[in-house]
Amino acid sequence: MEVKMIPESTAVGDGMRTVSTNMGAIDVLDSNLSFDCYHGADVMDQNNGRPSKKPKIEEQVVEYALPVGFLDPINPDERSLVSVPQTQSILEYQNTDDHNLKAIVSSMSKQFWKAGDYEVSVNNRESVSHPAAGMDHVRVHPRFLHSNATSHKWALGAFAELLDNSLDEVRTGATYVNVDVLNNEKDIGSKMLLIEDNGGGMTPDKLRGCMSLGYSVKSKLANTIGQYGNGFKTSTMRLGADVLVFTRCPGQEGRSPTQSIGMLSYTFLMETGKEDIVVPMIDFEKRGDDWGMMVRFTPEDWKRNMETLVQWSPYTTEDALLQQFDFINTQGTRIIIYNIWEDEEGQLELDFDTDLHDIQIRGVNRDPKKIEMAKQYPNSRHFLTYRHSLRNYAAILYLRIPEGFRIILRGEDVIHHNIVDDMMLTQMVTYKPTQPCPEWTTTRNDQNMVAVVTIGFVKDAKDHIDVQGFNVYHKNRLIKPFWRVWNAAGSDGRGVIGVLEADFVEPAHDKQGFERTTVLSRLENRLVVIQKKYWSTNCQEIGYAKRCKSSSDTKCRPSMEDKPDVQSDELRPIRKVEASTSDESEFPEIITSRLPKIKCKESKAAMNGDDTIAKLKEENLQLKKRLETSEGVMLNDLLLDLQSEKDKTISLENQIVKLQEKIQVLDQEQINLIDIFSEERNRREALEETLRNKLKEANDTIEELHRNIKVPKSNGVIIC
Repeated sequence: MEVKMIPESTAVGDGMRTVSTNMGAIDVLDSNLSFDCYHGADVMDQNNGRPSKKPKIEEQVVEYALPVGFLDPINPDERSLVSVPQTQSILEYQNTDDHNLKAIVSSMSKQFWKAGDYEVSVNNRESVSHPAAGMDHVRVHPRFLHSNATSHKWALGAFAELLDNSLDEVRTGATYVNVDVLNNEKDIGSKMLLIEDNGGGMTPDKLRGCMSLGYSVKSKLANTIGQYGNGFKTSTMRLGADVLVFTRCPGQEGRSPTQSIGMLSYTFLMETGKEDIVVPMIDFEKRGDDWGMMVRFTPEDWKRNMETLVQWSPYTTEDALLQQFDFINTQGTRIIIYNIWEDEEGQLELDFDTDLHDIQIRGVNRDPKKIEMAKQYPNSRHFLTYRHSLRNYAAILYLRIPEGFRIILRGEDVIHHNIVDDMMLTQMVTYKPTQPCPEWTTTRNDQNMVAVVTIGFVKDAKDHIDVQGFNVYHKNRLIKPFWRVWNAAGSDGRGVIGVLEADFVEPAHDKQGFERTTVLSRLENRLVVIQKKYWSTNCQEIGYAKRCKSSSDTKCRPSMEDKPDVQSDELRPIRKVEASTSDESEFPEIITSRLPKIKCKESKAAMNGDDTIAKLKEENLQLKKRLETSEGVMLNDLLLDLQSEKDKTISLENQIVKLQEKIQVLDQEQINLIDIFSEERNRREALEETLRNKLKEANDTIEELHRNIKVPKSNGVIIC
């Protein structure tokens, strides 16, 4: 049975409607989405962007087995129960007094971490849209914009999200992304951020999806970074309270070129006391050589949206607002973030003055000691400064940059840097998870299941600088910069850095870490093993003492820097005593230092004559023998303790070697089991294939026998 289904939609008064999202609902002013309730005569056709008298309603043919009587006409009494009520306007712009709106809410904090204290007065009588057909929509409070942006603890991580969006536009022809600082025309002295690219731009519908929550088409596209449909909202709201988007899209599939303006403003929502997220937007369509209004509701609604954009934008006039399109050629997107957040001291969180060709951040991420070290150790510059410098962070943000693509920061190109160029004595280790999850067999290919780890010493490692960690990339994007997996108590591991691309580990939503899964834990453990093995094998190349590989290797000793030789200091007095036993001339010095009373006796005996001197010599000889005996006992005890410690060390080393051998045996057994399972599976598949062939031959034989049987119609006797 074929049933023609007409998609439902809800019209909202005064040119506004609620656009449902994957996470809630956002009220979009002057929506370009097609629906079947309209105000006004001019309705735009989605196919060619031209006015038409009647809206086209998409038809979808679906096969359903419906119950009896389902398609019977609805009685008038029943029709009244399912009628769609008209909803009220969310905000009456023409009759709103700005001073009254500002009076009902408290002023917004300019500090990001305090801006979430959003209080709406009980006197706010702003009406809320009523859902259609008695069904409730999940409402999204403006406070969610702030709480959603708190996923970015680090401001430079928000910049990375916007750079990802521009890099994804390479597939539509983007050749650059420009990040710059602008002056605010309305608020003299305040700064604004600019992020623009010359990619394919966005159609009106795509812009509304960008402003909505959870919509993403990139997750289905290959070689793109975005996947959650949340990066634009979190990143822009993390950097500033308000954002304007100007986008121009060339005509596609016979459609006219379009350009649109959208505003996501936390200031606007708070100052007007909103309890739902309202996003003013306007669209233009190119007719000939001129751009005209692209009206989906009424011209009055379009103009009211324009007035709202001008009122809450950083531009004083409508002409100044529209002049931003002059910076866009045939296609591209221009994002302007203003009302940038401040820190606790009232300064901007972002520092634009220290380096006129860089954007830096203040606070705990900025360490003056590391900045000075970066000048002394240039090969470790990115490790020491990426936490506060956007230029140095953007240089290592991508493992590979598409040919011809430029990242421009405040007028100068960001030079792409590969961390491998900072290494020496490099080695490459291939890592492949030994126990893949069952779902990987269908969602991932074998190439994504392998990570090639490039490991080596940073070229400044000979200075014993504490630089170490792995740069872990996912789909060409840096997720974990200088991930320190081995936290040794001493100097072990210093100077070892590595690079790998792990597409089989899922990143977190802020793309500053990975989801804590079993796969990540296995990767972390293996990286620890790789770093330890590399360090113990090559640490002597950068000035550290060679580490013992086994108990039989007696030439290697701990370095003086790692473990001070305390035992040698304790044995020095004993060595002096040993030397005194062979030279009796040194003995009086030892006796006088340890037995001061003997001096007094010797001085008195010298006055009494030779008998006293002889008696003192005899006493000295006795004391010498006693001293030698006691020192010998002490020395023997110390030597026994030392030998005991050496035996314990050798025993522990033997245990470590045995455990390592056991681990290797277990790994080999695991590999053998995998091979056995693989062979068993292949054998079963071959057996199944043989049985299928035999079954097919049996069926063919049966059919051939049936064809050979003849049944005469006359007497019903079967003749073979």
